Amino acid sequence: MNDVLGVLFDFGGTLFAHDPLAATIMSTSRRLGTEVTSQWAEALADRVQSAAHTADELRHPRDLDDRVWRQRWHVLYALADDEIPGLGAELYGAMHDPLQWQPYAATVATLQRVHATGVPIAVVSNTGWDVRTVFAARDLQHLVHTFVLSYEVGAVKPSPQIFHDACRALHVQPAHALMVGDDPVADAGAVRAGLRTLLLPALPPGAANGVEAAARIVTGE
Repeated sequence: MNDVLGVLFDFGGTLFAHDPLAATIMSTSRRLGTEVTSQWAEALADRVQSAAHTADELRHPRDLDDRVWRQRWHVLYALADDEIPGLGAELYGAMHDPLQWQPYAATVATLQRVHATGVPIAVVSNTGWDVRTVFAARDLQHLVHTFVLSYEVGAVKPSPQIFHDACRALHVQPAHALMVGDDPVADAGAVRAGLRTLLLPALPPGAANGVEAAARIVTGE
């Protein structure tokens, strides 16, 4: 008999994905009336992403405070303003636009199938913005029992605390919960928290990333 009584899903890279930053730079620049080359966009994306991961930048608790998240990402995307005035703010908007986050090929069917079994679902994410908007934009929010977001609960994956918080919200013991994610560091922290864990490959938006395996585990197939 299957004993998975609750499923935790990561958000970005597991259920949904956004176009790469370089592609978003190109499309956003175009909307502002400037055509840029892919090489220029890649260089700017590398600059932003490198700046986002310096030791000094990581001292800012972006994933623990929504105000810090907004402030720091506006600062980071503003690196683009040296070349195209106003591009930074537009990039922030694009990266947080619910409709620009695309579900993976089997995301909707998987959420529906797990929900239909009566097994509750939690979305567990390291983030400083409200990803509920992505689910609401596609009328999927009713399939999720609870959202456990790092900036709301004060804990960041791979800390066991955030996984335990999610299990408590689902009224499930960790031993009877399944974590589904894509990050071999952050999401694999669920193993130390006592959860079974399924890691998926990091793939582009809309790809078949294997998330449907979660439904098969729940149904015991």
